[in-house]
Amino acid sequence: MTALNPSKTVAIIGAGTMGAGIAQVAAAAGHPVLLYDVSDGASHAAIVKIGKGLERLVERGKIAREEAQAITGRITPANDLEALSEATLVVEAIVENLEVKKDLFAKLEDIVAEDAILSTNTSSISVTSIARDLRFPARVAGLHFFNPAPVMKLVEIVSSQMTNPAIAETLFDTATEWGKIAVHARSTPGFIVNRVARPFYAEALRLYEEQVADPATLDALMKGAGGYRMGPFELMDLIGNDVNYAVSLSVFNSYYQDPRFRPSLLQLELVNAGYLGRKSGRGFYDYSEGAEKPATQPEIAPVGTTPLGGFSIGTDTEVEGVQITMSDGRMASEVAQDLGRPVILHDYFAEGATMLGFTVSDGVPDSFVARFVAKLSEDGLAAVRLPDWPGLVVLRTVSMLANEGFEASLQGVANETDIDLAMRYGVNHPQGPVGRAREIGLSRVLSVLDSLLRLTGDPRYRASFALRKIAQHD
Repeated sequence: MTALNPSKTVAIIGAGTMGAGIAQVAAAAGHPVLLYDVSDGASHAAIVKIGKGLERLVERGKIAREEAQAITGRITPANDLEALSEATLVVEAIVENLEVKKDLFAKLEDIVAEDAILSTNTSSISVTSIARDLRFPARVAGLHFFNPAPVMKLVEIVSSQMTNPAIAETLFDTATEWGKIAVHARSTPGFIVNRVARPFYAEALRLYEEQVADPATLDALMKGAGGYRMGPFELMDLIGNDVNYAVSLSVFNSYYQDPRFRPSLLQLELVNAGYLGRKSGRGFYDYSEGAEKPATQPEIAPVGTTPLGGFSIGTDTEVEGVQITMSDGRMASEVAQDLGRPVILHDYFAEGATMLGFTVSDGVPDSFVARFVAKLSEDGLAAVRLPDWPGLVVLRTVSMLANEGFEASLQGVANETDIDLAMRYGVNHPQGPVGRAREIGLSRVLSVLDSLLRLTGDPRYRASFALRKIAQHD
C-alpha cells in the first residue's frame, strides 16, 4: 500500500460544501487537516457546521461523541496559503474556473514541498490544463469526490497526460484507506460518471419528447422495472434542471458536439421558464404546497379475468398463437411480420421488479391482453402498456448506458470494472452498465442500438465498436 500515513497533514482549499466534506473525511481517517478559504471566517464556519453534523450522528447513535470531537479537533482553519506549507497532500475544491485554479496551483508550488501531492476536486475541467504550466505537473491529479463527500463512496482518481502513475496510485490507496471506493480515470470531459450517466437523463427526455409516456410513468418504470432508486425526472428536479442541462451542454461541447451527448431542448425550455426543480418549486413536477405528484396508471384487467397460463415472464414463448418475448429493439409490428404471428413485446426488468412495460402488435385480441395483464398482476408486476416503440423504455436506456460504458472503455478513459464501480457508487445505479449489459446479453443490447439507429436515423444511437466486437463473440 502507498496510502499516506495518517500522521501526514492534508490541506483543503475551499470551505464550501465539498471542501468541508473532504476535510471531514480526511480528519475522520486520522489526518491533521488545514482548511483554507479566501473568504474571512469561512473555514471557521465550516468547522462549526461539520461539528453540528457530527453531533446529529452522535444523537442517532452512529458515532461516539469522543470520535466526533476528535474529528473536528483535527481540523484547523488556515489564515493564508502560506500556512499550508507543511501539507503532504493538498486538495483544491474552489470555483470551477480554469484560470483561477491555475493561478492557485502556481502559488502553491512556491509554498509546499516539492514532493507534496497537488490534487483538484474538479468535476468538469481538464486536469491536464490545470497542471500544464506548473514546474512539476507530474504531481498533479484529480481527486474527485461526490456530494456529500462524507456519505458518497466514490472517488475518481483522474490522471492527466503528465501525472506520475505513482502519484495516482498513492491517491487511489489513500482514498481506499479513507473508506472510499476509488477508481482510476483518464482526464477526459466528464471523467467516468458525468460522461457515462448522460443517457440516463437523455433517453428519458427523448422518450418524453417523443410522447411515449409522461415523466411520472417513465420514472415509475425506471424504478419499478429498472431497479433505480430515483427516476430520471425526479433526479433532474433534485439536481436542478439548470445544473443538469449545463453539465449536458458542457459534455456535448467538450466532445465537439458528438450527437451522443446532445442536450434536450425540452429541458432548456424548463430552464428558460425558471422551472429548475425542487429549489424553484417547480420542474418536471410541481413542488408547491399541497401539490399532488402525478401517479402512474397501470393497466387493470377486468374483474374475473383468468390469468394467462402457459408461459413465464422473461421467457420467449408462443401462447395461443401469440409470441410473448422481451424486446430486442425492433418494433412489435416488425417482429410480428418476421414471425408471421402477432406478438407482445415486454421491456427489460431487473430482479425484484414490481412493474413492467409492454407493447402489442396488431392481431392480439383485447381479451388476450387482459389475461396477460392479469398474469403479470398474479406475478406481482404492475403492467404499463406503451406505444409500439423501438427499445421501449428501460431496455433502451440501459442499452445506451452500456454503449457509453463500452465506448469509454474503448477510449481508455477507464477499464470496465472501474466504470461499473463508478456508476454504482457515484450515482447509485443498481448495477454497472457493462455488467448489466452482459446479463441482458450483448447481442440484444447491440440489436436495440442498431434498431434505434435504423429507425430514427439519429447517429446518437451508433453502437460502440467495442460493444459490437465483443457482442460478435457473446
